[in-house]
Amino acid sequence: MNSLSRQLLAAFAILAANSTTASLARTDNSPDSVTIQTFEMGFLPWDLAFDGENIWTNDYFGTSVAKIRASDGVIVGTYYLEDSPRCLAFDGDSIWAGIVNGKLTKLRASDGTIETTVYLGPPNMGHILFDGQNIWVSSWDGQSTVFKVQPSDGTILGTYVVGRNPYGLAFDGENIWVTNSLDGTVSKLRASDGQVLFTVPAGPAPWGIVYDGRSIWVSNSYNHMMTHLRLSDGAILGTARTGLAPQEPAFDGNNIWIGNWGRDPDDRVMRLKPRDGRYTGSFSAGKAPLGMLFDGTSLWVAYWGSGTLGKITPAP
Repeated sequence: MNSLSRQLLAAFAILAANSTTASLARTDNSPDSVTIQTFEMGFLPWDLAFDGENIWTNDYFGTSVAKIRASDGVIVGTYYLEDSPRCLAFDGDSIWAGIVNGKLTKLRASDGTIETTVYLGPPNMGHILFDGQNIWVSSWDGQSTVFKVQPSDGTILGTYVVGRNPYGLAFDGENIWVTNSLDGTVSKLRASDGQVLFTVPAGPAPWGIVYDGRSIWVSNSYNHMMTHLRLSDGAILGTARTGLAPQEPAFDGNNIWIGNWGRDPDDRVMRLKPRDGRYTGSFSAGKAPLGMLFDGTSLWVAYWGSGTLGKITPAP
């Protein structure tokens, strides 16, 4: 059983069914100078993308993606695909969705019209990333690969073999970093040509990954920690403790954020200092936090277990 299957099984134990289809907000003021809002989705969100004005999320067990106005959390569009969307990214004009049938679908961000569909092959897609020029997709099915795709027409520009079960992706301005979840490693690929520059140990079961402007942080989903890597050579700089099963990290310009998938009180979002991983606070707004992104003002969290999106906004 791979890491994704184990996490899905764990989530069923804490899943709270949600049949509400309206996007309703609940606001809580935390004692740590942040405002927390939650928005009911009526489905189980998994991944997130931001188009400059709207948050996009996917219904993992359905066949749709939803467009949510970032200012107030109102669902302004729902767009149906041929199968379940697994991961999302925005390329500056369009939304890309990785589908579990091995296809990559491009939707126009303005109205959700499907523009292009590309068949990649492997049905198990980890993440999609836009590096400013090209789309990158991690996938595994027999051979573990990372795809490089041209955004204009979906042409596959390259296919690169990395470690087993590549999942998380990050971009440092020149290179693509990918977590190899079954190998306990991270690979660094040169974005210009996909050459693997090195593969280094990154703690057990590396899952999510984020670039903080100076270094790389990796979530280790099975031993409840994050591993800090040096940008130049991938050397381990240190580790930081988290709650149970840390998922997708995000960086807001000042802090690392990480969601923990586990029983209360571990089912929460933690805030860490990027210099040394020092814990500075935790926040709870739902069950099973998965996808996470920073929109320039607020941190958004996809709560798979409670069918909600959370919005954490620091006080001005």
